[in-house]
Amino acid sequence: MSSYWVDDSNAALLTDFYELTMLQSYFDEGMNGLSVFDLFVRRLPRKRNFLVACGLEHVLHYLETVSFSADAIEYFRSLHRFSEAFLTSLSEFRFTGDVYAVPEGTVVFANEPIVEVVAPLPQAQLIETFLMNQIQLATQPASKAARVVHAARGRSVVDFGVRRMHGADAGMKEPRAFYIAGVDGTSNVLAGQVYSIPVAGTMAHSYIQACETELEAFRRFVHSFPEAILLVDTYDTLQGIRHVIELARELGSQFRITGIRLDSGDLSHLAKEARRLLDSAGLPHLKIFVSSSLDEYVIESLLASDSPFDGFGVGAHMATSEDAPFLDTAYKLAEYAGRPRMKLSEQKISLPGRKQIFREKTNGKATRDVLGLASESLPGQPLLNKVMENGRRTRPASTLDECRSHCKSELTSLPDALLDLSPADPAYPVDLSSPLSRIKDEMARQLRRWMSDEN
Repeated sequence: MSSYWVDDSNAALLTDFYELTMLQSYFDEGMNGLSVFDLFVRRLPRKRNFLVACGLEHVLHYLETVSFSADAIEYFRSLHRFSEAFLTSLSEFRFTGDVYAVPEGTVVFANEPIVEVVAPLPQAQLIETFLMNQIQLATQPASKAARVVHAARGRSVVDFGVRRMHGADAGMKEPRAFYIAGVDGTSNVLAGQVYSIPVAGTMAHSYIQACETELEAFRRFVHSFPEAILLVDTYDTLQGIRHVIELARELGSQFRITGIRLDSGDLSHLAKEARRLLDSAGLPHLKIFVSSSLDEYVIESLLASDSPFDGFGVGAHMATSEDAPFLDTAYKLAEYAGRPRMKLSEQKISLPGRKQIFREKTNGKATRDVLGLASESLPGQPLLNKVMENGRRTRPASTLDECRSHCKSELTSLPDALLDLSPADPAYPVDLSSPLSRIKDEMARQLRRWMSDEN
């Protein structure tokens, strides 16, 4: 049995089959005009006041490298659904369009384009599946992580979630999104190597169990890692803390461990008891790190009870964005052959034309977004930047630390109500400009007249 992975050689096939059938029809009908597609989130999840846009780097790499291998063309031929002339055109496929996008780490709201693609129709159509997949894959965890980091009130947050993430692609890319959103490090060694994210970890209960006694386990581990954080809850948490104190007495000036980790039980009570015991033993410098089914709600509750935690290891709930496990992403045609296009489907109406987002601020705080036409010049900061021209990047990729710094600035600029874990009331205002609103209304009238005439 072979294990297959998505890589540059086969990423073009990571698409829905109907993209290819549409491309065959576009080819047959000569539909190769310039198109504009917007990638956006229709509605925010019920428990989200904002999203943190992420994943652009994955998208741009794909667009620069996407092509069909000879094996892919042969597979299409075996399906007996496509013409030879069309398959020949696919063998020469390259993305040659332009891309506009908000920088990674930018706060966005419902219906605001995260990515806008301007390219010949077949090219822009084919890439739909991959772009939606990668933007959701990164934006969803970045948005969750931003809430976790805010709830931690400046205390350390480390990603412990790789073993609970939905597959290896998520396992690699979510730690990057977490770091952009403010998480301090990851337990994932491969993500640490590839993205230069600080790696962190303590020890597992199995290490303690493998030794004859808990105290002996502590002795052995600090022999290799003198500045370790020791896991104290394998058998009895308070007894585990007393064993740390006993180890401190044994080692004297050679005692250099930096903290303890709690991973079960009444975390607030145990943290307070741990602090009391450690302080009484002359070890006030030891930090208390906690894990165990944490999310932003649990962290907020723990800190509200004055629990003396110094850091949090957050796993499954952040890794899976458990309370909002998917985004209502959409990728819709907004213009073709120089004419605006829109969709009228009930509760899924799209907006026509090329666009720009203008963010207004007062005293450094965001107050309103206006979604307008790309040709407009409105008050506020325009958020969409040209990041690709003729299939090539317009600038070097931002470093991860640059994205992280940008995200921090974006979150700092939000009104306090949006950073709260409960739904903001009222929600942050996103208004349409007058010209965009007029085009939307006029197109809707034209389409309804056309449908009426058809009937």
